[in-house]
Amino acid sequence: MHTLCARGTMKPEINAAVGFLSRFLRVKGHVNDRQVQTFSQSLQDILSEQYKHHWFPDRPCKGSGYRCIRINHKMDPLVGQAGQRIGLTIQQLYLLLPSELTLWVDPFEVSYRIGEDGSICVLYESQPVPIGMPVSAAVGSPSGNGSVSSMVDTRISCRDEVRVLGRTSPSKTYNNMMTVSS
Repeated sequence: MHTLCARGTMKPEINAAVGFLSRFLRVKGHVNDRQVQTFSQSLQDILSEQYKHHWFPDRPCKGSGYRCIRINHKMDPLVGQAGQRIGLTIQQLYLLLPSELTLWVDPFEVSYRIGEDGSICVLYESQPVPIGMPVSAAVGSPSGNGSVSSMVDTRISCRDEVRVLGRTSPSKTYNNMMTVSS
């Protein structure tokens, strides 16, 4: 873990990603609340295990491709595993989830794109807190959201790297349905 970053946990980011995917199951129906809870817990466990050696808060873009959840002509195997734990087939998951979805789970940011040319939207965003700074001092910072204004990173974010490559267009209908703020 980097000396400037006090938080090495991936829990808020994984919770945001899992909550996003779980809402599709709940909204599209055919999955009861107990199944959604089991899917959510299973996917949290799977992602935590999968990402534990690929989480770099000091270099958030490192390992970004490894942590990317992708559904297109092929179901993401981690999502498929969680679906199978509640009795859903890959074909059923394709009916419940967007047919074209990219979900980036990076330290301090979770973002997604629906459609190959869809807009990139942020589900979760936070800033690193320096080691030694009490959390109460960060919460009282000018930004008011637990971030530290002096810690603003001038590097391009993983999401912005994709934007620079030209993958932006008007948002899709799913974008209006899913938002999470921290």
